[in-house]
Amino acid sequence: RGLGKKWILILLVVLLLIPAMQVAVMRFINPPLTLPMLIDQGSAMFSSTPKPPLRYRWIDLPQIPEMFLKHLWISEDQRFFQHEGFDWKEMDLAVKEAERKGKPVRGASTITNQCARSIFLWQGRSWIRKGLESYYTIWMEALLPKRRILELYANVIEMGRGIYGVEAASQHYFGVSARGLTREQSAMLAAVLPNPKGWDPTNPGPMLRWRQQRILRREQNANFPEKLLRNPK
Repeated sequence: RGLGKKWILILLVVLLLIPAMQVAVMRFINPPLTLPMLIDQGSAMFSSTPKPPLRYRWIDLPQIPEMFLKHLWISEDQRFFQHEGFDWKEMDLAVKEAERKGKPVRGASTITNQCARSIFLWQGRSWIRKGLESYYTIWMEALLPKRRILELYANVIEMGRGIYGVEAASQHYFGVSARGLTREQSAMLAAVLPNPKGWDPTNPGPMLRWRQQRILRREQNANFPEKLLRNPK
C-alpha cells in the first residue's frame, strides 16, 4: 500500500511538471505545430464539408513589424508588460461591468493566457481547460521573457479559418509578407482577433471597422515599450 502511494505521488509530480517542461522547450524551439492546429486538421479528416488547408509560417521577432506588435498590444492587453500573466484590474472591471449591466462576465484574458491556450490547449469554456490555461500561464510568465511570449503569440494566434500567425494572415488576406503591411492592414489584423472565424479583414463590417479605427486612434498616445522587445532578458 505504501509503495502504491509513492508511485501515485511520483505520477502526480510528473504530471505537474509536464507543462513546465513544455514551456521551457518553447524558450528555445519554435513550435512546428500547436494543439489547436492538430485538432483543426484532424477534424477535417472526419468532416463531410471541406476545410481550408493549414496556413502557418513562423517568422522571428525582428521580422514582425513593431507596428503590428503595438496594434496587437492595444487590441488585446495593454497591461501585458506590467502584469504577471493575470490582469486582476481588468478582471475586477469585468465583474463590476457585468453586475451593472446584468449580463454574463466578459472575458478578461491576457496575451499570456491566450498564448498558452493557442499552443498547448483546446478551445472551450470548461473549467478544466481554464484551470490548465492558468497553470500554463504561471509557467510561461516564470520561464519566458515577455518578448518571447509576444513572439509566440504573434505567430500562433488563429487569424482566420486554418490561418495562424501574422505572416500567414498577411499573405492570405493582403498578398504581402508581414513586413509589407500598411498601418491600416496591420490594425485590421489585430482587430479581427476576438472573432477570427467570423470576421473577414478584406470585407470588414461595421464592428470590425470600428475596432480597427479604435486601434489606430489609440496608437497615437499608446506608450508601447519598444525597448523591451530588444532586451533579450
